[in-house]
Amino acid sequence: MTPVARLQAAYELLENISQGGVADAAASRYFRDRRYIGSKDRTAISERFYAMLRRLARLEWWVNGLLERPPEAGAASVRHLFVVDLLLSDNWIPEQFQKNFDGEEHRPHALSRAERTLVEKIVEMRGDSKEPLPLDHPDMPLWVRMEIPPWSEAPLLELFEGDEAELAALNSPALLDLRINQLHGTRESILARLQFQGLKVEAGEWSPLAIRVFGRPALGTLPAFKDGLVEIQDEGSQLVALLADAKPGQWVIDYCAGAGGKTLALAADMNNKGRLIASDISEKRLERAVTRLRRAGVHNVERRALGAENAGWFKRQVGKFDRVLVDAPCSGTGTWRRNPDMKWRIGPADVAELTVKQREILDSAAKLVKPGGRLIYATCSLLPEENEGSVAAFLATHPEFTVKPVTEIWAERVTTPCPAPGPYLRLTPHRHGTDGFFTAVLERSATAAVQAAELVSEES
Repeated sequence: MTPVARLQAAYELLENISQGGVADAAASRYFRDRRYIGSKDRTAISERFYAMLRRLARLEWWVNGLLERPPEAGAASVRHLFVVDLLLSDNWIPEQFQKNFDGEEHRPHALSRAERTLVEKIVEMRGDSKEPLPLDHPDMPLWVRMEIPPWSEAPLLELFEGDEAELAALNSPALLDLRINQLHGTRESILARLQFQGLKVEAGEWSPLAIRVFGRPALGTLPAFKDGLVEIQDEGSQLVALLADAKPGQWVIDYCAGAGGKTLALAADMNNKGRLIASDISEKRLERAVTRLRRAGVHNVERRALGAENAGWFKRQVGKFDRVLVDAPCSGTGTWRRNPDMKWRIGPADVAELTVKQREILDSAAKLVKPGGRLIYATCSLLPEENEGSVAAFLATHPEFTVKPVTEIWAERVTTPCPAPGPYLRLTPHRHGTDGFFTAVLERSATAAVQAAELVSEES
C-alpha cells in the first residue's frame, strides 16, 4: 500500500468509530475483510488509527476554533479531524493535499471548502517557519489537553491530588504484559525461552508471574503461546488474581469471568486441584474461554452462566465457597490508555447505573461465601464511587464481612514491596505502569454458619 492509502484506511476506521463502532472490534473486522493488506501495512494503519484516537479532543478543539464553530454545533466531522491531523502531526503543506487528495487509487477525495479553510489558516499561522504547529495550545481546557471527558476532570483531579502526570498517563499507549503459567514452568525458565526465541522481554515489576514484552511481536505464532506457557494479561490484572489467594483443593468461583483471564490464573494457583467455577452473564464469553483453558492445560474448571437456567444451581451453592472473585462491570477508566475510544462513550449517568449494578452483584456473590471465606471485589475503574463507595455500601448492609488488608495477603504471596499501603490495592498507569485497578478483600466471619444456613432456607 502507498502511504496515502494507509492514511485513507486509518480514516475509514475512524469513520466506523464515529458511527458507534468499537476500536478493537472495528480494526479486527476491517483487516479480516481485507486479507490482502500485509502485516507492515496493518501495523502502520493501526498505529495511525490509535494515535488519532489519542488526539481526538485536541484535534476537535483546533477544528472548532479555526472554523469558528459555536459550542452547540456538535462534533467535528472525521474528515476535518483527519485534515487537521495531517497539518499538525505530519506538517503537510497545501501541495501535498493537491497531489494526494483526488479520490483515485484508494486516495482521499478532494478537499471541501471548509477543509481548504483549515489548511489555509494553519499554513498562515505557521508563517515562514518550517516547524509544525504544536498540537497542544495554552488556551486548551485541561480536559482537552489531557484527552479525558469533561465530566471526569474534577473527580480524577481530586483523586490524583492535582497530579497532571496521572491524567497524561491515561492517554499513553499501554505496554504488553504476559502471565506465565505455573503449571508449565517457572518465570525464569519461560523468560529464558522467550529471549531465546528473539523477544525483548524482562521480568515484571510487581507480579512474580509477570513478563513485560517490548515491541509488538506476533504472539499467536510463538510456540510458548501455542503451548500454553504464557497468557496475555496486564500485570495489574495478575495482581487481582494473586490477591484472591486461591489454594489447591479449595472451592473457588470467578463470578464475572468474562473470557476467563483470571480463571486461568486461579486454576494455576490451585494447581488444577479443587473446584473452580467460571460464571458470567454471557454464555458466549464463557465459550471463548474453552480454547484458552485447553491450551493452558487447565482441567478443574466448570462453566456456569448466570441466569434463569442456572438459578437453582446457584441457590444450592450458598455458603460453600472459600473464595468468590467479583471482577465487576465498571466504567473502565483504568483501561483508557488501552481503549482510547471507550472514554468518549461513557458519562456520569452510566457510572451511576454501574454502581447500582456493582452493589447488586456483590449482594448476590456474597451469599456463596462460606464462613471464614473471602469475597474479592475488583474493578478496572479509578473512580472512588465504584471502588471504596461500593465496598462501603456493601459493608454497611453485611456486618458479617470485614476488610482483610491486602498488605497481609501480599506479604504471604508476593516478594516485592506492596505498591499500596492498604487496606485496599489501588494501581494507576503512572505510578505502577499497569492498568488502573482497585481490589478489596472482604472476609466473612467464621461464626457466620447460622446466617449461611438461613440464607439457604430463604433461597430454597
